[in-house]
Order: sequence, then structure tokens, then C-alpha cells
Amino acid sequence: MKKLAIVLVLLLSGITAEAQVEVDAEGFETFKMQEGDTTYLMKKYFMVFLKRGTERSQDQAEAMKIQAAHLAHMDSLAALGQLDLAGPMGDDTELRGIVVLRVPTLEDAEACVKADPAVQANRLSYEIHPWWAAVGSKLR
Repeated sequence: MKKLAIVLVLLLSGITAEAQVEVDAEGFETFKMQEGDTTYLMKKYFMVFLKRGTERSQDQAEAMKIQAAHLAHMDSLAALGQLDLAGPMGDDTELRGIVVLRVPTLEDAEACVKADPAVQANRLSYEIHPWWAAVGSKLR
């Protein structure tokens, strides 16, 4: 946790990643930050904000069918190693859930999201943002 806090302070203090960005062997953007004798390796992920879509008028049976297909899609992304974190929000707002994708490009992230049956049914809409995280950081 201390490492992550240091990395966040460095990022928020105006250190920009763009000047140091490299592409690894798998096509992922990474960069290293040096703080004293410690090196932090950062990697670009894509954070997806799933939002309430424009078509929410399905009956309960159809909505449950779409939800089951949505969850199966999330499982398939995880099995492919493209999904690192996903879950619904704990309140009832326009924001319905968050997904963190481990794919090399924005186009890859968009393809993952556009293949989601809930997005295809317009039950969910989305925003995608590039997001940098320290390699090896995790939730507890």
C-alpha cells in the first residue's frame, strides 16, 4: 500500500508518463518511475464505466436473460485474461458498474465492451478511460 501511495503522489505531483512510455513484448504500454533506489513499473489498463442504457423497458424475464448473457461475457473475458476486475455499484445511480480490462489498445477495449450483450441490447452504455496502475498492485 505504501508503494501505491508513493506512486500516486508522484503522478499527482505533475510527473507525466508520456515522456517515458514504452511498449512491452505483448503490446502493452508501460513506464518506469524512479523514486530514490526504488523503481515502480506502471502499466496501462482500460477502466470501463458501465452506465444505465437507453433501453431499460425489457420485461423481467428478458432483463434477466440479458443479465445472464452479460455475466457470461464477463466470465469469458476473464478466462481470456482480458478482465482484471469487475463489479456492480452499490447504489442505484446512472453508474451501474466498473470493469478494468487488460488489453493493449483502446480499440481492443472497445471491442470487448461492444461484444457485451447488455451493451448490444442498449441496457448498458459505457465510457472507457485509459488507467495506469502499478504492476502487482491489488485489492485486498
